[in-house]
Amino acid sequence: MSDDNDGKKTLGVRGGPRAGNVKQSFSHGRTKNVVVETKRKRVVVPKPGASKPGATGNPALGDPSKRPAGITDAEMERRLKALQAAKAREAEDAAKREADEKARDAERQRRRDEAEAKEREEREREAALKAKAEEEARAKRAAEDAAKAAAEAAANPPAGEPAAPRAQRTAPPAGGAPARRPEKEDRQNRGKARDDGRRSGKLTLNQALRGGEGGRPKSMAAMKRKQERARQKAMGTQEREKVVRDVQLPEAIVVSELANRMAERVADVVKALMNNGMMVTQNQTIDADTAELIIEEFGHKVVRVSDSDVEDVINIIEDKDEDLQSRPPVITIMGHVDHGKTSLLDAIRNAKVVSGEAGGITQHIGAYQVKTEGGALLSFLDTPGHAAFTSMRSRGAQVTDIVVLVVAADDSVMPQTIEAINHAKAANVPMIVAINKCDKPEADPMKVRTELLQHEVIVEAMSGEVQDVEVSAHTGQGLDQLLEAIALQAEILELKANPNRAAQGAVIEAQLDVGRGPVATVLVQNGTLRQGDIFVVGEQYGKVRALINDKGERVQEAGPSVPVEVLGLNGTPEAGDVLNVTTTEAQAREIAEYREKAAKDKRAAVGAATTLEQLMSKAKEDQNVSELPILLKADVQGSAEAIVQAMEKIGNDEVRVRVLHSGVGAITESDIGLAEASGAPVFGFNVRANAPARNSANQKGVEIRYYSVIYDLVDDVKAAASGLLSAEIREHFIGYAQIKEVFKVTGVGKVAGCIVTEGVARRSAGVRLLRDDVVIHEGTLKTLKRFKDEVKEVLSGQECGMAFENYDDIRPNDVIEIFEREEVTRTLS
Repeated sequence: MSDDNDGKKTLGVRGGPRAGNVKQSFSHGRTKNVVVETKRKRVVVPKPGASKPGATGNPALGDPSKRPAGITDAEMERRLKALQAAKAREAEDAAKREADEKARDAERQRRRDEAEAKEREEREREAALKAKAEEEARAKRAAEDAAKAAAEAAANPPAGEPAAPRAQRTAPPAGGAPARRPEKEDRQNRGKARDDGRRSGKLTLNQALRGGEGGRPKSMAAMKRKQERARQKAMGTQEREKVVRDVQLPEAIVVSELANRMAERVADVVKALMNNGMMVTQNQTIDADTAELIIEEFGHKVVRVSDSDVEDVINIIEDKDEDLQSRPPVITIMGHVDHGKTSLLDAIRNAKVVSGEAGGITQHIGAYQVKTEGGALLSFLDTPGHAAFTSMRSRGAQVTDIVVLVVAADDSVMPQTIEAINHAKAANVPMIVAINKCDKPEADPMKVRTELLQHEVIVEAMSGEVQDVEVSAHTGQGLDQLLEAIALQAEILELKANPNRAAQGAVIEAQLDVGRGPVATVLVQNGTLRQGDIFVVGEQYGKVRALINDKGERVQEAGPSVPVEVLGLNGTPEAGDVLNVTTTEAQAREIAEYREKAAKDKRAAVGAATTLEQLMSKAKEDQNVSELPILLKADVQGSAEAIVQAMEKIGNDEVRVRVLHSGVGAITESDIGLAEASGAPVFGFNVRANAPARNSANQKGVEIRYYSVIYDLVDDVKAAASGLLSAEIREHFIGYAQIKEVFKVTGVGKVAGCIVTEGVARRSAGVRLLRDDVVIHEGTLKTLKRFKDEVKEVLSGQECGMAFENYDDIRPNDVIEIFEREEVTRTLS
């Protein structure tokens, strides 16, 4: 813009220094005139002294007048160099790409040549085999034709020619080469070969789509099978003979398993069943008689086996001496409750186990591995010391090698200490006595040794063979000596096992874990348990999904004497069940189903009465016995089993506790439904009810009680069962009276004139009539009079009149016994 003479702004436009007016239009009819001015294009004039084209300077830089404004020679030269470098890099990249492409092409060509050479060799080999087969077939046919011609010539010789020379002419030469046949006959044979489809191994599209009988097109698979049969026929190979198998047949079998045992196709077996009128699938079960028909139809032999024979696959294998290897010892810690068993193990493995137990009492069996300073591995089982866990402790003695008997020095031998001694002796397991709490002032280890003598446990300090060590779990005293004693005992035992075989172990504990499903703590006794193994344990089976050691780490395998948690079961097994690894899942399922069926039959047989008299007596007993039904859910199988055993011991001839259902896991809505139907409370041991179960219990009025210590649960159940006991009726004799005379009173009946000989006679009391010291009537008094007045009681030595309610057979000299009844509330001990 520029200013004109009136001071107004002007707009510049291209085209030259011409001035003019521009009219602008706006809204609402407003307009405005603007003065504009055009300017010429700026021309850059080179500075004086600049290099001219063709004169001095770099001729490659070009004409300076044609460059952009402000570009110097140095800048131009730098830009040209950069452009040339870029072009050089592009040329190098292109050359490199071209070289890589050539290398790839060469590699592809090499591979193609190799494949073609391999294919050519294969074709040549097949052609050689086929030529050899054709040559042998041709020689065989020529020999047959020559023999046939010789036979015909011998039978019908032509006139004037002897038979022998003709036969000699038609016979093949002595060298064994076939006689050359006419060319026409060869062409006919080649035509026949073409008709048989054996001329070539190639399959064309026309051949595949040509169609078979009746115009039905054949599949590629059918054509390939036909070619394979032709090739085998040309090679002279015979079809294999059918293998006749001995098929083991139980009472019932799945169709797919039947096909597997016969080594036949499942489709063929299903087809055979359908032909026999049974529409079944491969997953359905058929009976033994039907399966026997199918086996015989397929040409196999039937071997009938009983249901119990399914367990033969897990028979104990006798290991050879050369296969056995040393294994860690399994040590079980036993003793009375609160004698410091878990604290002692805690001190050995430097972990706070006792703090996690309710009330400091071990509720489960724990299995741990400890490595000593000498590098020896020791497997420890910590069994509960409470009396309710006797069966769990006995299982611990069954799988253990060494028992460490913990006895408190301040408490000495207690009832469950004696139990532990008996378990160890019954299992024939060596024992080591650990006298604990020796740091206390009142500790007396000699008293412990002396009392152990009463139970035939003679320690080394008393000139016996049982090792004894004074220890303190609190201060760590004697722990090294205890481990040395255990190592010495294990060395004497020479414990060995074969790790290279199917695993076998014992279930120490089992529980239903939320999120992980059924989990079993297994102590492997023989073999090696690996992830992916299929196993059967008790009435359950499964496949090892994961193995977790005592430190909570996942491991791939567990050898002998190693405790692990096993995941992958289909249900919760019983503590103490034996785990065996099987070959197939079908075997494991079959064994588990057989065991489950056998257990059900056994329970039914125990609960069922065999005769009508037994049924009647059982019904009569049930009428006289009051039952307290309860439902029990616990966190682990061992706790549930121990509580059920404790419940069975509560009660007497009148009252008993009946556990309707016990299980592992949280309290569910179905448990509440069962409790409501039977009017039973629900007891949860270390478990809780889920939200639907709580809501259902509130609506239906079902009581849920939670416990974490077994003492409290047993005491509460005893108190509840005591409430069902009928009150005890106690009689107090308060007086005797003798009948002197009997009077007949109108409207009343017979009235006895009596004298109270002892005590007092009361109207409200009960009476018995004795004749010759035999009770002939028991009832209540209708009236008690002194002279003519009705009185409440008559003292000793006084006369009175008595009349019995609804009884008139009274005679002089009869004795009346007067007594009162008192109700006494009873409790279960």
